[in-house]
Amino acid sequence: QVQLEESGGGLVQAGGSLRLSCAASGRTISGYTMGWFRQAPGKERELIAVSRWSDRDYADSVKGRFTIFRDDAKNTVYLQLTSLRPEDTALYYCAATTGWGSRVYEYAYWGRGTQVTVSS
Repeated sequence: QVQLEESGGGLVQAGGSLRLSCAASGRTISGYTMGWFRQAPGKERELIAVSRWSDRDYADSVKGRFTIFRDDAKNTVYLQLTSLRPEDTALYYCAATTGWGSRVYEYAYWGRGTQVTVSS
């Protein structure tokens, strides 16, 4: 079992930046693919960034603005958000899977989320 806890969300103006953290416990994340998702009210949960042992991948909506990185020694994965837009407002979740991690259903372990609100 992997327990995940997100932090770092908040209210920020458009154009601003935030760094989200996802601290893991129970098991080391070094053997997992880690993903960041977001869900806005009335919308489906969206996979926005994935960190695998071999590569990182991003949704087109955040490519060039968000960066996922991990510190396995701290058992933590991060999401750096820059050039934020009002449409980035959502609840942001991290999740872990032993699979490739390109689909929501692959992820077995989830945090509770951290809210990001971007004002115009």
